[in-house]
Amino acid sequence: MTTTLTRVPLLIGGQAVQTGRHDTVTNPFSGEALYQVAQADAEHLERALEAAQTALAEYRRWPAHRRADALRRAAALLAGRAETFARTIAAEAGKPLKAARVEVARSVENLGFAADEAAGLSGQGIPLDASRFGEGRLGLTLREPRGVIAAISPFNFPLNLTLHKVGPALAGGNTVILKPAPQTPLTAHLLGELIAEAGFPAGALNVLHGGGELGAALVSAPGVALVTFTGSPQVGEAIKRGSGLKPLVLELGNNSANLVDLDCDVRLAARKLAAASFAYQGQVCIHPQRLIVHADAYETFKAAFLDASRALVVGDPLSETTDVGPLINPAALARLEAWIAEAQTLGGRLLLGGVAQGLLLPPTVLEDVPEEALLVREEAFGPVAVLSRARSWSEAIAAANRSRYGLQTGVFTQNLAHALEAVRDIEAGGVIVNDPSTFRVDQMPYGGIKDSGFGREGARSSLEELTYLKTVVLS
Repeated sequence: MTTTLTRVPLLIGGQAVQTGRHDTVTNPFSGEALYQVAQADAEHLERALEAAQTALAEYRRWPAHRRADALRRAAALLAGRAETFARTIAAEAGKPLKAARVEVARSVENLGFAADEAAGLSGQGIPLDASRFGEGRLGLTLREPRGVIAAISPFNFPLNLTLHKVGPALAGGNTVILKPAPQTPLTAHLLGELIAEAGFPAGALNVLHGGGELGAALVSAPGVALVTFTGSPQVGEAIKRGSGLKPLVLELGNNSANLVDLDCDVRLAARKLAAASFAYQGQVCIHPQRLIVHADAYETFKAAFLDASRALVVGDPLSETTDVGPLINPAALARLEAWIAEAQTLGGRLLLGGVAQGLLLPPTVLEDVPEEALLVREEAFGPVAVLSRARSWSEAIAAANRSRYGLQTGVFTQNLAHALEAVRDIEAGGVIVNDPSTFRVDQMPYGGIKDSGFGREGARSSLEELTYLKTVVLS
């Protein structure tokens, strides 16, 4: 990784700002100290709010073509620096390098989708004369920027999930204060520099580093118009309590069910699900966690799934061949180890993995785990999958719905009636047929129900969340 910075600064109004307090970021695989990161306080937050408001006064009046052109320049710059960003993500997030490269490639596309939506942003006509009281008047709606957006992004996709917030916010004429995850500050810093180089006004994107105290101050700040957050339900609930009447977009947790029908290519489903279950060591909110398989296909599926899982390469994320790297920190590993032990105490059987080396937990598979176990009830967010049997398709759907989460579900079937039943009855923001629950392209609407949050991402969906409709009546 190329790092010319020994200290990662804040970015406020286009300027790098060092502070008197720093945290150290370490490589999750090696434990090596990577750099120190400036920590923001209340004064820095006020400065960032002022810079964002100053930029907003100019930027909200930029014509659509100018916003779109700047986003396309940002996409081109990112494409030219793809390897630097990928290696930065691999080093600070522990993401396998080949997965980090995919994230950067998706991010380039994501900026392009935001540019397209900026160019096409529009309201609609209102047929006022459909009412006899509206005769002689012309009605229309406009899409207007909300103002300063607070964006709080996670460590697991530190570039692309950040751009799901920043790209549409800028497309809609807003300005942004970004608080990235503490584990991945350099990715955010490099993005902030890139956005400035693409020609956006100073202060259009400000980057503040810090922990929970900074986050609480940011979401409650009167100058913030909307909060968009990706992370845990617990933090999402705290943001909801602390943000007052601000609109929110919350993309929270999940424990994705993936259903495998008797009427499908069972071995192909097993191979697809093994790759998806353990990609980026399961630190993906839609990773397949609860695999619910028709009882008559169960043994065939289990054998193929275990074979494919054993073939995955566990090791250094900077290696070209690694599929599964380290967990983000010791606390994540300790939690998973406790949940795996609890599952076995409750009667679950460990089929594969379960023993860590350092922060490397190999693909871990259990079966016969009761639903009251934390590994079934909650979000594992690690390289763990739980296999279970269902006697019928309806029973599989009912098991999938026995969750407080509802983000995205995968179903594997060649039976059209079963596919339609799943689409109709599964309680989730997305139902993916014949691909794992992890399938996502960046222009599609994406978001959950129940404790998985509310609001939608994807360029057009995000743009609708991050702007508001203004009704205009001309008499």
